[in-house]
Amino acid sequence: MRFLALLAVALPLLAQSYPKHNLTVGLGAGLPGDDLSGLFKDSAGVSVGYGYRFHPNVQLDGGLDVLFGSAGVRDFLPTEFGYLRIRDYQYLIPFGGRVILPVGEGKLLLSAGGGGVHMRYSERLSQPSDFYRFNCPTCNSRNGWGYYALLGGSVALDRYQRFRLGVTSKVYRGHTEGDPLGQVPGLRTRDRWVNLFGDFTISF
Repeated sequence: MRFLALLAVALPLLAQSYPKHNLTVGLGAGLPGDDLSGLFKDSAGVSVGYGYRFHPNVQLDGGLDVLFGSAGVRDFLPTEFGYLRIRDYQYLIPFGGRVILPVGEGKLLLSAGGGGVHMRYSERLSQPSDFYRFNCPTCNSRNGWGYYALLGGSVALDRYQRFRLGVTSKVYRGHTEGDPLGQVPGLRTRDRWVNLFGDFTISF
């Protein structure tokens, strides 16, 4: 009898069906803080991510947030092709996980989580073509590590919950050091980012 009672509880859980693989792209913005305040500016960005949902309430995450021109670098490198523009980019590479609360049989998913992050800010040269490329001896970069926390929500667009629209907010904290970049000196800095992205997710 005890076995039958356990089976009656376990079968509905085993019968739950949900997509395990989740590919997400997003558009939004990043807001710098702490030592970056007044030195970096708010900037637009894009995000891509992959989540493996191995349990209805738990997902492992990895991804990349890219912000464009937060340091305000607008330099040029003289070449035989003329002056090539140098711009800055901020790369935030989070890795961690989240807990998920399905609402309405999974039509609405609420999530919270966190983990570690690698931060890289770098200057890049606009190349004249894909076949002829120049090195950039004056391009600087900064690197560091930290952690992040996130809150998110998404709504299914179809009955099979393969396509979703949502919003994700991430708060990054960490340290970077390296070359001067924009107005940031070549010193170790305490960095904070608040990123807010609108998301589109494909699940399977």
